[in-house]
Amino acid sequence: MTIGAHPDDAEFGAGATLARWAADGCEVTILVVTDGSKGSWNEGEDQDALIVRRIAEQNAAAEILGAPTTIHLGYVDGELEYSMALRRQIAIEIRRVRPDVVLTHDPWQRYQMHSDHRVTGLAAVDGVVWAREPLALTDSGLPAHRPEAILLWSADEPDHAELVTEEWLDVKIRALLCHASQGETTMGGADASLDRAEIFASQIRTWHAANGSTLDVGPAEVFKRLKP
Repeated sequence: MTIGAHPDDAEFGAGATLARWAADGCEVTILVVTDGSKGSWNEGEDQDALIVRRIAEQNAAAEILGAPTTIHLGYVDGELEYSMALRRQIAIEIRRVRPDVVLTHDPWQRYQMHSDHRVTGLAAVDGVVWAREPLALTDSGLPAHRPEAILLWSADEPDHAELVTEEWLDVKIRALLCHASQGETTMGGADASLDRAEIFASQIRTWHAANGSTLDVGPAEVFKRLKP
């Protein structure tokens, strides 16, 4: 189960890993906390239309990754605040889905400027802790659940690697390209032309080779691993 602040966060953080796990028979759930309504540099963007578009893009990307379930909590993009209500909502989804692994933002990443990423990561980690406690959420009607691991992407000090072959990098890139509304903001104009899409794909491959080298392995998605 991934818990990302925005549509496309799961793909950037763990797309190749999710695709490989799904192909191996794992059931993957993608939870998106915000509505993605600020994901444009166009001052005249219709935010209601952008929300609809970003949900559709996320669902299309999830299909490519092999994730049968997407959950959209719908909090306002850019205005996410930590609250007991958010922690509770995430914990309940964890109890309902009962994942073996939860993947999310590293809330302790140094110099992470986007508050939605910081808040989502912290609420997700706290949600795992809350979901595992049998005396918490007693009114939910859902039994406690303790995932086997939390994997934090964009970690300053990764200690866990999931190796990615060219096959799974290709799937990750195709899933990312579903988020065409983000072509200008996060993908160097990959939506504008085939040439730019190929440059973006090359950057993704270089990034993963560099990630793997930090742990002395081949191309990889790397994480900080926590044991709940």
